[in-house]
Amino acid sequence: MRINDTQIDDTFAEAFPMKATRLIITAHTRTWARHAANSLTGFATSVIDCGCEAGVERDLTRDETPDGRPGVSVLIFAVSSKELAKQIARRVGQCVLTCPTTAVYNGIDPRATHAPLSDNAPLGAGLRFFGDGWQVSKVLDGIRYWRVPVMDGEFVCEESVATVKAVGGGNLLFLARDLDSALKAAEAAVAAIHTLPNVITPFPGGVVRSGSKIGSKYAGAAASTNDAFCPTLIGLSKKSELTRDVGCVLEIVIDGLTDADVGAAMTAGIRAATSIDQAGGVLRISAGNYGGKLGPYHFRLHELAARIDGRRA
Repeated sequence: MRINDTQIDDTFAEAFPMKATRLIITAHTRTWARHAANSLTGFATSVIDCGCEAGVERDLTRDETPDGRPGVSVLIFAVSSKELAKQIARRVGQCVLTCPTTAVYNGIDPRATHAPLSDNAPLGAGLRFFGDGWQVSKVLDGIRYWRVPVMDGEFVCEESVATVKAVGGGNLLFLARDLDSALKAAEAAVAAIHTLPNVITPFPGGVVRSGSKIGSKYAGAAASTNDAFCPTLIGLSKKSELTRDVGCVLEIVIDGLTDADVGAAMTAGIRAATSIDQAGGVLRISAGNYGGKLGPYHFRLHELAARIDGRRA
């Protein structure tokens, strides 16, 4: 299958179950809400060594936030409810509580979510102790909030946040003639994905160059370089999937609240990358999988590409 001048490989991206939550961070100005969100989502590219995967979902207007202030929505994903709760407490405590003028609220509406609900994770239930006995709580519409005195006034947060069963590890691989072509396609794909709700691309700028495979020749290493897609190993690695005209490969990893969200994001990424000046040097679009052994969610590129107008088989 081809779209414009780009071949769409007959393969699939393999994704796996995760647990996730959405936090709404508000502040006196959008700038300070962004400072807190950027800090909270730092060092959160991969569960391999970061504990979670997190990213900014979108900016929120005043009429979209619980307290009528500018806000930012962030999504956090982890492999278990226990790990997710730990990451929420640490990151909010160190990155939002500390940030001037901020407040933080649960962003998962149990009445409206289309993702299966999981457990509740404590938020203010633990952070309140920073108040050293001066903290107070208030229940509004059945929701408990905590008010913790801090040096610029009060830090406000909800007692807990809802978590949902989610999907992690959706991915696209852009095989291009050169670095500029790969970057241009990946940047366009990330921009398109970020217009959609319920998904994040957790790596820097949404793009990862160090795609990995499970395992290593070295004991103790959980993952190692994906030699099948390294251009410098063409002719050296027996697993190479590249031809001599491929000079650069970049990957986008996508986490979403549901498999439908991840599939929509991957479709948007394919559409954007293949719409640049006759694909702009992108020779192939592929995806990473482990033969179906890693996770139950299989996103087949031909099925996703079939949704895009203008494709040709």
